[in-house]
Amino acid sequence: MSGGGSVLVLNCGSSSVKLAVLDPVSGRRSVTGLAERVGTAEVRLRLNHGPDSVEPEPDGSSAAEVIAALLAALPPEVADRLAGVGHRVVHGGARFDRSVLIEGEVREQLRALIPLAPLHNPVAIAGIEAVDRALPGRAQVAAFDTAFHHSLPPVAYRYAVPERWYTDYDVRRYGFHGLSYRYVGARAAELLARPLAELRLVVLHLGNGCSAVAIRDGRSIDTTMGMTPLEGLVMGTRSGDVDPGVLQYAAAHIEPDLDAVMEQLNSASGLLGLSGLSNDSRELLDAAEAGDQRAELAVDVFCYRAAKAVAALAVPLAGLDAVVFTGGIGEHADPIRSRILARLAAFGLAEDEVANARHGADTSGRISTSTAPVALVVPTDEELVVARDTAALVA
Repeated sequence: MSGGGSVLVLNCGSSSVKLAVLDPVSGRRSVTGLAERVGTAEVRLRLNHGPDSVEPEPDGSSAAEVIAALLAALPPEVADRLAGVGHRVVHGGARFDRSVLIEGEVREQLRALIPLAPLHNPVAIAGIEAVDRALPGRAQVAAFDTAFHHSLPPVAYRYAVPERWYTDYDVRRYGFHGLSYRYVGARAAELLARPLAELRLVVLHLGNGCSAVAIRDGRSIDTTMGMTPLEGLVMGTRSGDVDPGVLQYAAAHIEPDLDAVMEQLNSASGLLGLSGLSNDSRELLDAAEAGDQRAELAVDVFCYRAAKAVAALAVPLAGLDAVVFTGGIGEHADPIRSRILARLAAFGLAEDEVANARHGADTSGRISTSTAPVALVVPTDEELVVARDTAALVA
């Protein structure tokens, strides 16, 4: 293996795989890749290297086969100069409070965490094993979405369930989107020209998966996702919070068993379930504009629950300096941001309609006329966080 400064980052989701080769200092991407509809006959792959673009053909549609095809398509001059490979791993459980080199017992520990994230962690493991085969001997790092939330106090992470559930089976709140929150919190402090340690932030990561976090002293002190990424806000296809009694009722009267109920809560609920139309906020906003009442309800519930979360997270912060929007919806859907800010007028937040329509592009991210608190749009960069952690650990 020859040395080099670039890092390959693999972000393996339940139905997609993202790949990037980037400089961990500047964040410049030399290669990007994307596989969509993984696990289906409609799987599609694309790899971009400068002006060149290829569409690799995998041997099958499984995550392992798709990742192998993307890695095989890497230009040799890029693959030979990789300093290391970083993997976004959704669930690190109570064990991993920071990124780690994947060596020794780490692989078995990752497998032991599969019951906590059965949709996501197996795909990350498939990515690690694919790198073993395609780039043998290359140093690999696991960066965990849950690690940032290890600073949660017990009052925030404990469920009111029997003690042995917690002590013997690790039933507690873990939180997710931590890689995004690490980047966005630090970037928001830069834009506000204030030390992160002095700020009280609520960050809304809104995409197909959605969550919110309270950051104080640069640390996560509460968040909306829990033991799994199903808890909390309304999402694209995930329900977010529901009465646990709904599960028993649905398993007895609606679906054939609990597994089918969980499948519906994960894949057929949220914006899709409410609207009956789509999990894409752009389609729903267009449909609502055209008079579709279910689309209007879906968008309204989504925004209402997000605003409620901001209000709730202001409690552990004991105040609020900024509300920060990030993620695919948070960064690009100005009508969604507008609706959420309108529901937060009691906090003194007031939308700057012109700045919001331009996503804060000309105002250092600011989309509010209010100055205390302010509202910001901050594009996230989870891949850069993974790349920097990887470079530091490999070095």
